[in-house]
Amino acid sequence: MTSEQRTQVLIVGGGTGGVAAALACAARGVSCVVAEPTAWVGGQLTSQAVPADENQWVETVGATRRYQEFRDRVRGWYRANRRLNPEALAATALNPGGGWVSRLCIEPRIAHEVLMEMLRPFEQAGVVTVRTGWTPTGADVDGDHVRSVTFKDDAGGAHTVSAGVVLDATELGDLYPMCGIGHAIGAEGKAAFGELHAPDGPDDPIDQQAFSWCFAMEHRPGENHRIAKPSRYDWWRAYVPEMTPKWPGPLFSWVVPSHNEEGRREFGLVPWPDLPREGTRELWRYRRIVESAIHADSALHPDVSLVNWVQMDYWLKPLLGVSAAEAASALAEAREQSRCLLYWMQTDAPTHEGGTGYPGLKLRGDELGTDDGFAMAPYIREPRRLKARTIVHEGHIGSDQRVAEGRPKQDASPFGCAEAFTDSVGIGHYTLDLHPSTSGRNSVYVPAAPFRIPMGALIPTRVRNVLAAGKGIGVTHITNGCYRMHTVEWNVGESAGALAAKCVLEKTEPHAVHASAEAVEEFQRELVAAGVRISWPWE
Repeated sequence: MTSEQRTQVLIVGGGTGGVAAALACAARGVSCVVAEPTAWVGGQLTSQAVPADENQWVETVGATRRYQEFRDRVRGWYRANRRLNPEALAATALNPGGGWVSRLCIEPRIAHEVLMEMLRPFEQAGVVTVRTGWTPTGADVDGDHVRSVTFKDDAGGAHTVSAGVVLDATELGDLYPMCGIGHAIGAEGKAAFGELHAPDGPDDPIDQQAFSWCFAMEHRPGENHRIAKPSRYDWWRAYVPEMTPKWPGPLFSWVVPSHNEEGRREFGLVPWPDLPREGTRELWRYRRIVESAIHADSALHPDVSLVNWVQMDYWLKPLLGVSAAEAASALAEAREQSRCLLYWMQTDAPTHEGGTGYPGLKLRGDELGTDDGFAMAPYIREPRRLKARTIVHEGHIGSDQRVAEGRPKQDASPFGCAEAFTDSVGIGHYTLDLHPSTSGRNSVYVPAAPFRIPMGALIPTRVRNVLAAGKGIGVTHITNGCYRMHTVEWNVGESAGALAAKCVLEKTEPHAVHASAEAVEEFQRELVAAGVRISWPWE
C-alpha cells in the first residue's frame, strides 16, 4: 500500500536550503511537507558534517535575517546548555569550536537540534510536516507540471505526496532526471559561456568536483584507538594523484597543493591537548567543532576535530551521469578512502613530535548521530545544475574576468562588483573554489565579487511548478564553486520557499512572476521586509 498526502508546497530534501524554504513557507501560512532521506535536517550543517564556510560580512550584511537568527540561536544554545568560562560567555561572536575555517564551528547534532527548534512551532501548528528517512523514487509528471512525488521510507513503505508547487532541495538535484527537467552535469567548455577558468574543448560531463565523507575525532594521548586496517589501505597509502597542475606528492601527506608560488603548502597536525606555535595554522584546529578550553568543565568536553580535508576528497569515479551501481561504488570507495586516511593518521603519519602515528585518535560518532564516527551522508559539492531561465557564469561574478573585461571596482569590496541582476532574490560571497575533479583537473581557487542570486536561476526553462531550493540552481561548473556555500544555499532555499508561497497564495506560477517586472519588484519588497538582502550596501 502507498500512503497518499496533499500539501500546498512539497520540499524534496531537508538540507540547508530545504529547512530555509520550509521556514519561509510557514511564515506565510502556507503548508509544506519536507522529505529528507537522512535522520537529520540541515544537510551541509548536520548530516554531511561541514562547518559553515561563510563570507566575511555574515555577522552584518552578508546573510538573511533568518540565517543570522539561526546563528544566534546556536550561540544561545551553547550559553544555556554548557558551562562556559566567563571569557567565552562574554564573547559576542562565540565560536564554540574555535575552528579557523569559520566564525561558527559547531557540533552537527547541535545544529540539527536548533533547526528543529525553529521548525517545531510550525509543526505543532500543522503547517510544516517533516519526514526523515524518506528518499524520492519517482514522480508523476503531466506535461509541464509535476503533480506528485513518491518516496520510500527507511522501513520500505511507500508514500506519494502531491502539491501545487514542488521544490528541489536535494543534495544531487534528484528531481531533475526524475521529472524530465533539463540539467547539466560536469564542466562546460570555454565556448559555452566564455568563462576565463573553464576548460578548453567541449563540455565534459565527467569533469565533476570531488565529494568527501567527513568524520569527527578526538585525541586521547597514551591510548590505542586504531581501527582495523582497511583492505585498500596500502593502495591509498602509496597513491600519488595524477593531476594538472601537478600534485606535490602522495595524497596521504601533510603537504598539499596550494595556489602560492611554490604550488604546495604544509599543514601539520597538532592534536589536543598540545598547542601549535602561535600563528601557525594546522589541521586539528582547521574545522574543530568542540574547543575544550572554553568549557568550565573541560574534562567532560575534550577537543573534537571535524575532518574535511583535501586528502579525503574522492575523485576516482564520477557520481552523476552513471548507473546506480556505479554511483554506489563511488560512495563506498569514498567512505573507504576516509577510513584509510584515519588509519594513516593513527599509524604512519609523521607526528609534530617527530614520531609516527597518533593511535589515540578516536572516532566520535555521537557528534554526528552515527555509530561509526562518520557522517550520515557524504558532502556533495556539485549536484546536477538546473538549466534555468538564468545561468550565472564566471563573467557575472569572477573578479579576474570582470577586471579583464573592464568592469569597475568598488572601494568597499576589494573583489570588485558582480553583475547587478535586476531580479535579485538574495546575495552571497565566497571564492570560486573548485576541488579536484574526476577528469584529472586540480583545484581552482580564484576570487569572486560579492554577488546577487537572480530569481531566474531558480526557475526551470520549461517545467512550471518546480523551483530549485538548494545548490542545484542555474549556475555553471565554475560558479557552483561559490554558490554552493551554506549561507547561499540557505538564501536560495528561503527565497524559493517565499516564491512558492506567493504562487500558492496568489494562484500563479514562478514563470508568470518572473515575466513581470512589476511582480518581481513586488516580490523583492516582500523579501526585503522578511529580512532577505537582495543587494550589497556599496552597490
